[in-house]
Amino acid sequence: MAATVDNAVADQQHTITDLQRRLDEVFAERDEGEAQRAAMAEVMAVVNASPGDLAPVFDAILEKAHRPRVSENDMQRRTFIALLTGAAVAAPHAARSQQQARLPIVGFLGTSTPFAWGDNVTAFVERLHELGWIENRTMTLEYRWAEGRGERFTEIAAEFAAMKVDVVLTSGAAADAAKRVTSVIPIVFAVANDPLGTGLVASLAHPGGNITGLSNQSSEADAKRLELLREAVPELRTLAIMADVGYPAAALEMNEVKAMAATLGLAPIMLEIRRAEDIAPGFAALKDGPQALYVVSGPLVATNQVLINNSALGARLPTMHGVRDYVKAGGLIAYGPSYPHMFRRAADFVDKILRGAKPADLPVEQPTKFELVINLQTAKALDLTVPASLLARADEVIE
Repeated sequence: MAATVDNAVADQQHTITDLQRRLDEVFAERDEGEAQRAAMAEVMAVVNASPGDLAPVFDAILEKAHRPRVSENDMQRRTFIALLTGAAVAAPHAARSQQQARLPIVGFLGTSTPFAWGDNVTAFVERLHELGWIENRTMTLEYRWAEGRGERFTEIAAEFAAMKVDVVLTSGAAADAAKRVTSVIPIVFAVANDPLGTGLVASLAHPGGNITGLSNQSSEADAKRLELLREAVPELRTLAIMADVGYPAAALEMNEVKAMAATLGLAPIMLEIRRAEDIAPGFAALKDGPQALYVVSGPLVATNQVLINNSALGARLPTMHGVRDYVKAGGLIAYGPSYPHMFRRAADFVDKILRGAKPADLPVEQPTKFELVINLQTAKALDLTVPASLLARADEVIE
C-alpha cells in the first residue's frame, strides 16, 4: 500500500515538474517576443531619427552594450543590440537602393515667363497626372524661365545637362539651344515654328537624334490670318509686320507673310525687333500709316505682349496674333493652334520617353486643334465694328 502511495506521489511530482517546465517555456517565449517588440520599437526610433547618418546608430549600440544589466530586461538589451547592429550594416545598402530609385527629372525650359505660359504649364502638368506622373511622387519637375532672353536658353540647357535630367521640355529656339548643348538627353518641343525649315529635325516622320515634338508652322494658317484681318479691317491697304528677327523661325514667318501680303495687294512694312527696347521706337517709326499690325509669335513677343498690345492700341492699330493668350492680353484677333492643347500632347511625348521610347522614333506631330479668338473690348477701344459673320465663327469672344 505504502509503495503504491509513493509511486502516485512520484508520478504527481513528475507531472508537476513537467508542467512547470512547459510553463517556463511559454513564459520565456512570451518574454522574448515582448523583448523583441520593445527592442524593435527602440531600433526604429533611432534609425528614423537619423536617416542616412550612421553615427547615432553606433552610439546607441555602444551605450546599450555598456549599460549595467540590472538596469533593464537583459533579453531586451541583447535583442536591441542585435537588431540595431543589423540595421547599421543594412543602412548603406538601403541608401544605395534609394539612390538607384531616384525619381525621373523633367527639365521644363520656359522661353517666356510663368505669367505668359500659365495655361500651357497647367495643361502639361494635368496631362502628366493623367498618365501617372505626379510631382515629387513619381517624377520631379524642374522649372526654369528665360523671360524672352535668347542667351538664357543655352545657360538653362547647360544647367539641365549638368543635373542629368531625363528629358527637357521646351519650345522653338530653346529646343535648338538645348540640342546644341546635349546630344544625349531627350528633348521635346511643345511648340516650334517650322522645325524642318529651321533645321531642328531631319524630317517630320524621322526627326533623328535626341529631339522631337510638335510643329505649329503652317502656311495655310498664315494665309488664314491675313484673310481674317482683311475681313475685320476692310479698309486695309498697308500692313505692318512685327517679328523678332533674332529668332530664326519668326524671321522666316515674317518673310512668308510679307510675300503673301504682296500677292493680296497689301503694302507691307517691316517692324523688326531683337530686344524689348526696340518695341517703342519701332512703333514711333510707323509714319506711313498702316491700318493693321500682324504680330509674329516668339519668346520675346510673348514676354512683352502687354507692351506690344498697348502700343498698338495707342497707335490705333488692330492686331492679328497667332496665340490666344496675346488676345487675352489686349490684342484684337488671334488665329492658330491651341497652345494648351499642344502642351497636353507634349506630355504624351514625355511619358513615352520616360517609359523608354527614343525621340528619333517619335514623328513630329502637326496641330490638330485651331481656335479663333476675338477681343471685343479692344475692338470697342479702337472704334472698330467686327462683322457679325466673323464673330459667329469665333471659338471665343472676349467681351
